[in-house]
Amino acid sequence: MNRRARVTPAEAGLPDGGARRRTPGLRREEVAVLAGVGVSWYQWLEQGRDISVSPQVLDSVARVLRLSDVERRHLYVLAGLNPPAPEVAPERRDMCDGLRRLIDTWMPYPAHIMDMYYNCVMYNPAAAVVLGMRPDITQNCLVDFFTDPMYRSRNKSWESNARTVVAQFRAACAARPDDEGYQAVLAQAREASDEFTALWEERDIEDAGQIRKELDHPLVGLLCVESTAMKVPARPDLTVVLHTPLDEANTAAKLEWLASPEGRRDAMYPVAG
Repeated sequence: MNRRARVTPAEAGLPDGGARRRTPGLRREEVAVLAGVGVSWYQWLEQGRDISVSPQVLDSVARVLRLSDVERRHLYVLAGLNPPAPEVAPERRDMCDGLRRLIDTWMPYPAHIMDMYYNCVMYNPAAAVVLGMRPDITQNCLVDFFTDPMYRSRNKSWESNARTVVAQFRAACAARPDDEGYQAVLAQAREASDEFTALWEERDIEDAGQIRKELDHPLVGLLCVESTAMKVPARPDLTVVLHTPLDEANTAAKLEWLASPEGRRDAMYPVAG
């Protein structure tokens, strides 16, 4: 009911006739007409009764009431249906400055941000020095995992991580089976790597989470980190990947040195690997 009160007849495209209303916003019968449902049915929906409802009808009600994406998905839950995939609200699309501050603050540890298709949106300087992220690779984290010789030469845990990476990508694809973006990345990865294709055919599936990585860096040797993939609720199309040093191989101190002026100066000169 409070959502009806926030929408004026004029906003809904209805004439108000200049008459004063006892309550602000739309009446139940107006919402029902605009959504194309019966008045009694809509009243039962508001009352939370056990009624049959379709996603199309819920979307019509959400449109009339001008619900946000999170409110629309909550409406699905209240109706006992699986909510649709989250969408980015228009007012939340410009969050990149804040996300840039987040990964820059994570220095001296590597951090990067991917879109839903595993394309790298941004990365901090530590990700460049430690993981070898740079402009002259595909900038797709899935494809580069299998095709970037620098990253592969540094990643001592590559073989054990490869299966997890592919299984997590399959989970993302399965959530949006008709999404052409995922199919394009899948085709690119299959064409670029027989190893990817072989793992893909095994049909393993995992949720994104934490992965242990052991890296052999040409300047400091062994680094042991844990990468954590996190979603930003306001930007469900993005994943923030933070690398945390583990209590092994003096990793934290080595990462701090790589981010220091001396470490950055040494990293400017090409080193094999």
